[in-house]
Amino acid sequence: MLSIAPRRIAGLLLAAAGLTLMPTAPAAAQGDLLVAPTRLVLDGRGGGEIILSNIGSEEATYRITVGLRRMTPDGELDPVDETAANVTERAALDMVRYAPRRVLLPPGQPQAIRISAHPGPELPDGEYRVHLTFSAVPKVAPVVPAAATPAAAAPTANPGGFSINLIPVYGITMPIIVRKGQLAVTAGLSNPKVVRSAGGATFEVDITRSGKASLYGDVLVRRRGDKDPAFVVHGIGVYPEIDHRHGAFPLSAEQVTLLHGPVTVEFRDPAEKGGALIASVDTAL
Repeated sequence: MLSIAPRRIAGLLLAAAGLTLMPTAPAAAQGDLLVAPTRLVLDGRGGGEIILSNIGSEEATYRITVGLRRMTPDGELDPVDETAANVTERAALDMVRYAPRRVLLPPGQPQAIRISAHPGPELPDGEYRVHLTFSAVPKVAPVVPAAATPAAAAPTANPGGFSINLIPVYGITMPIIVRKGQLAVTAGLSNPKVVRSAGGATFEVDITRSGKASLYGDVLVRRRGDKDPAFVVHGIGVYPEIDHRHGAFPLSAEQVTLLHGPVTVEFRDPAEKGGALIASVDTAL
């Protein structure tokens, strides 16, 4: 039996003073950069903060840039060039402001990135979104004069050849969501199944969405009669540009064994947001 839970997105999502980061706020790490929270939702009347932390042992510089991405039905986020932006995306780019745009972080030091967004009165009620990317700026080795270079350090390659030094650039991308007005969104789950292939097993489910707001939550699978879930996937989003998302999540051998027989599949708010039920479906795997 399919259970669909309609939800109202409250107009006031953050206090006017900004976002308060709790110790349990989700964080994302890449390289030596830690970012919290991993998404920011604003109501257009206040601002928020994103905290960057250098968890490495050396000083590092990070560049902050803004861009557009569109979600596909498979959950991928494809970059969108500004020249191809639609009206809603262009409005999002115009309203979101942030500072600073480049930070130098000593080891163990945090830095707050201030975010603000004020949708104009002419904009229709709805959800507006950009994505911030935090990228490490590669360190450039100092140029050593030829006369100061020891003979033992001279290159042994052919005089006519050249070498390339590849430096990986680490980055984290997160959504900044601005909601204007009272937005309704409805969710549902369908087609849950375990799929086995030569590459391994996956748990698959379709999440449907209707309304002007996005969905964000965790997918849980509970065996009939069990209190604790046998399988959990955290942080699944369904953005307004799609009306359904197909999720395919890898399973371990132990999870494949557990996901057998009658189960309840749930889509819930993240635990740190209260874990309220968004949608559920009963099935047999």
